[in-house]
Amino acid sequence: MTGNRTRANDPAAATGLECRMTFSVPPDDVVRQTRDWIRHAVIGLNLCPFAARPFMRDRVRIAVSHAATPIALVTDLTHELHRLANARRSEIETTLLVHPRVLQDFLAFNDFLDVADQCVADQGLDGVLQIASFHPDYRFAGSAADDVENATNRSPWPTLHLLREISISEAVAAIGDPESIISANGRRLRELGPGGWRELAAQWLAGTG
Repeated sequence: MTGNRTRANDPAAATGLECRMTFSVPPDDVVRQTRDWIRHAVIGLNLCPFAARPFMRDRVRIAVSHAATPIALVTDLTHELHRLANARRSEIETTLLVHPRVLQDFLAFNDFLDVADQCVADQGLDGVLQIASFHPDYRFAGSAADDVENATNRSPWPTLHLLREISISEAVAAIGDPESIISANGRRLRELGPGGWRELAAQWLAGTG
């Protein structure tokens, strides 16, 4: 479910500046919307065949960051990386670090991913954990903004997905051909269409999912 990272000559993206929302969303609502997105999109559309088991076993940690700056987000990311690395898989298989107050501009978010990867390396966790990315305005490199296939990585809020390398290796071994997931996801979303995706997303955003 990860994609190529878009790069653009954008002053806001280059400096880490972004347009922030002026209102506050209760953390419980952020968690609920994220859980509904996992339930109805990630699992419901089978965008990730390996998501259902840890989710149903309550092994997916959803952590809401209150960070309002990229620097503060790095602090929260560092904490969650160590929490996941030190937890048993039977307790936490994977972590979604949702940050509703920062990096809402996709270009700025996209550039921050290099910082996130460096954070993994700085903590000595290369080869142990890696980070995937989701965003409400996610756009794969070379795709149009309205391409429905971007929805594979479109979440209710900007989200860093912390994954165990061992989990990824097991998933790749089980599926045999990871590219088949990408192809199936694209076909499924094209069949759903932009209108179908908007209807689905409206459920979790409105709290009716």
